[in-house]
Amino acid sequence: MNSQETIQLLKKHNLLKIIDTSLDIYLEIPHVAYLEAKKSEPKALLFTNPVNGKKGIKFNVPVLMNIFCSEKAVELLIGDVNAIASEIENLLHIKPPDKFIDKILMFKQLFSLKSVFPKRLKRKGECQEVVKIGKEANLEELPVLTTWDKDAAPFITMGQVYTRSVDGKNNNLGMYRLQVHDSGTLGMHWQIHKDANNFFHEYKKAGVKMPVSVAIGGDPLYIWCGQAPLPAGIFELMLYGFIRGESPKLVKSLTNDIYVPYNADYVIEGFVDTERLKEEGPFGDHTGYYTEKEFYPFMEITAITCKKNPVFSATVVGKPPLEDKYMGFATERIFLPLLRTTVPDLIDYHMPENGVFHNLIIAKLKTRYPGHAQQVMHAFWGVGQMSFVKHVIFVGETAPELTDYYEITKHILNRISRKNIFISTGVVDALDHSSDSYGVGGKLCVDCTGAPSSLKNIERINDEELLLKFKKLSNDATEVRQFFPDTENPVTVVKINKNTTVKAFLHKTKTLFKHIKIVICLDDKNNYLDNPYMLIWRAVNNFDAARDFFIIDGTVCLDATSKGESDNFKRKWPDEVKCNRDVLKKLKDMNVIDIDEHFIKKFLI
Repeated sequence: MNSQETIQLLKKHNLLKIIDTSLDIYLEIPHVAYLEAKKSEPKALLFTNPVNGKKGIKFNVPVLMNIFCSEKAVELLIGDVNAIASEIENLLHIKPPDKFIDKILMFKQLFSLKSVFPKRLKRKGECQEVVKIGKEANLEELPVLTTWDKDAAPFITMGQVYTRSVDGKNNNLGMYRLQVHDSGTLGMHWQIHKDANNFFHEYKKAGVKMPVSVAIGGDPLYIWCGQAPLPAGIFELMLYGFIRGESPKLVKSLTNDIYVPYNADYVIEGFVDTERLKEEGPFGDHTGYYTEKEFYPFMEITAITCKKNPVFSATVVGKPPLEDKYMGFATERIFLPLLRTTVPDLIDYHMPENGVFHNLIIAKLKTRYPGHAQQVMHAFWGVGQMSFVKHVIFVGETAPELTDYYEITKHILNRISRKNIFISTGVVDALDHSSDSYGVGGKLCVDCTGAPSSLKNIERINDEELLLKFKKLSNDATEVRQFFPDTENPVTVVKINKNTTVKAFLHKTKTLFKHIKIVICLDDKNNYLDNPYMLIWRAVNNFDAARDFFIIDGTVCLDATSKGESDNFKRKWPDEVKCNRDVLKKLKDMNVIDIDEHFIKKFLI
């Protein structure tokens, strides 16, 4: 499959919206894609007339966004994810056959695995129909998007970054943020835990430049494989071959020795000088917050090649829900069998997109003995990219479907007790802003695999009465809402104008804890208590279990407010991403978007 075939397939199934209006790569195109992804029935978008208004450039290359716009699109572009997962599970449990016919079937099954290995072509690829080498290779000729007002520069959002170890034995495909520093320099935002970063240090030790090639477009499965959480040392395109049932076809880059997909739309080639870094950022990212300036490697471009009629693929990052919701759905389903090799009693797991994937996981477990969930907790936090997960909630095998949010939340709240809440510390995602130290922070596990339980007995009162009581004790309280009051452990959310620490505020108001079992404190600004979807997004982003979890008079307290000097927080607390109001107005006046204030408030746009 290539980009043109992808467009036709999405169009055939009414999953593509073509926008012929001339729109700017600066904010306008990304804003349209950002809003589209939040609709109840989002579609892929093809922008046929992108421009760079600041530089007076009109591109003759269309921009394709929101490719993985729905579960149906995932099925069309990747395949039946449950069938793929079953095939992986069958291979993992394959046993030596007894009967001759079983031997034949096993041989056929194993023989089909030959397709996982990439095939290196000796000719040029479709991606090399147009060649620009040296100074002719100009990044400004590509419609690279700027998504947010405070972004430092345009950056490539769906670049497939191909690297290899210094000895040439291991290859890697990753998807990283790629800042356009200038027409011939591209930033490499590979974080400390990534394979590409490990390769970088190999080249640094060897004292030689590191070859890198970045592909854009081609088969959408390349894109998905680029973010797949495979174990270190396994080339992600082997997963492509397994899923497609045919070997991925690669061609050699023209100015380095990196092999790339033959049918990519673009390939950017170059080398990274391991002795030099550039300041990168700030950028709005998939957490919904800006990440601050840091120094990262960069690639000096030696060539840009492309098809005669390329398509520029891109995505948008920010607050959920976005395209990564559906990419994460495929990852979740396909990697379940592999996770079971480490946790055999795992029945299922789910990563809600408003938990930003690495911030919250709910897992269904078949428990066999006391402490089983805690044992699995440590296994989770020690396995590959699962080690970045901040909050894990375990439920038993009789729990409701993990995607039935109302019922699973009731099930969890009926089973929380002080004895089954566990706090630890460990590695967190490099983009996590809530931890006191970069890359290391608090982790929370709640074991809800047992029978119903209660934190304590309380006297229940309504929201209005509870707020009045809060205000009598502290003027900081502005609004109160109690969620799931019919469960054993209702959750009370309190919005505050923070003039002191949350812990001090809660100690001042603790006489009210006879009415409260679990309390979560949020900032008054830009939080809406009628919007639990975004409240969860806010809480799991802002909460560090090692610092922000405490128990006062038997009440579980969580501080999900922004942190600053008064909290002895030494790092800079980031701003959240927001759409430019002037751009939204312009897009609405052009009849490109149709949203109201309710939509804007619902998704904190």
